[in-house]
Amino acid sequence: MNISFQNVDKASALLTLNVEKTDYQAKVEKSLKNIRQKMDMPGFRRGMVPMGLVKKRFEKSVLREEVEEMVSEAIVKYLQDNKVPVLGQPIPSRENNVDFDNMEEFTFKIDVALTPDIKVELSPNDTIDYYTIDMPDERVNNRIQAYAYGDGTYESAEEYRGDKEDMLKGTLIELDENGAEKEGGIRMEEVSMLPSYMKDDEQKLRFEGRKVGDTIVFNPAVAWKGNEAELASLFNMEKEKAVEIKSDFSYLIAGITRYVVDDLNQNVFDRVLGPGVVDNEADFRERVKEAMQQQDKQGSDLKFLLDIRAYILGKIDKPQYAEGILKRYVKINNGKDKNGEEVTDEQFQQSLEGLTWQLIRNQLMAAAGIDIEKADLLDQAKEYVRTQFFQYGMSVPAHMLDSYARGMLEDEEKVEKLAEQAVNEKLSKVLQQQVTLRNHVITVEEFDKFFE
Repeated sequence: MNISFQNVDKASALLTLNVEKTDYQAKVEKSLKNIRQKMDMPGFRRGMVPMGLVKKRFEKSVLREEVEEMVSEAIVKYLQDNKVPVLGQPIPSRENNVDFDNMEEFTFKIDVALTPDIKVELSPNDTIDYYTIDMPDERVNNRIQAYAYGDGTYESAEEYRGDKEDMLKGTLIELDENGAEKEGGIRMEEVSMLPSYMKDDEQKLRFEGRKVGDTIVFNPAVAWKGNEAELASLFNMEKEKAVEIKSDFSYLIAGITRYVVDDLNQNVFDRVLGPGVVDNEADFRERVKEAMQQQDKQGSDLKFLLDIRAYILGKIDKPQYAEGILKRYVKINNGKDKNGEEVTDEQFQQSLEGLTWQLIRNQLMAAAGIDIEKADLLDQAKEYVRTQFFQYGMSVPAHMLDSYARGMLEDEEKVEKLAEQAVNEKLSKVLQQQVTLRNHVITVEEFDKFFE
């Protein structure tokens, strides 16, 4: 087999493979003999079918299969041996004219998209913004209050004071236009309500200061401003029917329960950080603050990576791609987006930008010696699990943490995300050392606006 390689331009090349009969004849004959040995045909013993009949039935399909396999292997070997920087996969050229039914010698032309040579150099002369999220006492206090809230208990109360924690239970009765119980109307016992969530302030105020045994007259449709879900829940009926009810109702309070939050105690310390980690509020507060700062830093590092990506893409010359070949490659490989729609030109151009960053990122990783191993993925999974539990005010015992993390590594999609996060974290740390950081301290609200 004769193989030639020709650069068409900086972005593409043409690979030509000339296949002669002597290249494939032995393989074809061997395959036909194997078929003959296993072939059953009426009138002949197994393995004794005349070769002429075998060739008549199978020679063309075997020829195609053997030649295509031979060509495929030759392409891979040539590109690897000659270290050709291929982008995507080589695809057949439109110039191909191969007829397995009538030809004995074949010429295959293969289009090859080449990886552009992108040079990226960073130095202290490159200045990138870095945003540190401020951690005022208020943020820490709010998180700690949320943790303490989880250790609260429900207690009976005599008076409704309008807090979100106050829940009423009583009898709900539909009234007629004269304020009497409506004949055939709605009457429900042990109806629970949270008046603090009513949308109309005047209706909400009717409940404040009222005690067990008091009766309040109000209008649910007005109180919740016609909200379908709230009214359906109150009346325990379909939304369509609930919104049609416009009557006033009386509500006899039979009981009031209040959620009471205890002061910070050892139960809260142990639940959030683990048994015996801290034994006083000051240490607990410091540990919570450190954990929140660590979470914030992960966000700051990600923002830095997004900013330096934009900076680098704006700094380099636009790479030249073999767009025609790459578009054909996309079409051959389905050519659909994740929703099954045809890939548009705009989406294709966006994918080229993503590809450019991927090539740059690979170059930066190689220069920094960054590699992701299984231990990195396990650490990333553990950190993910630990963070998720911490947000809900729960610590994770070591054996459970390891079990949850290893479970994540059995899911290919999750492994991909974990690997991406691990790369981003390592690359962000390396690049921060190579450039000059322009430091800013901003509020969490200002930081969140970057991602809206």
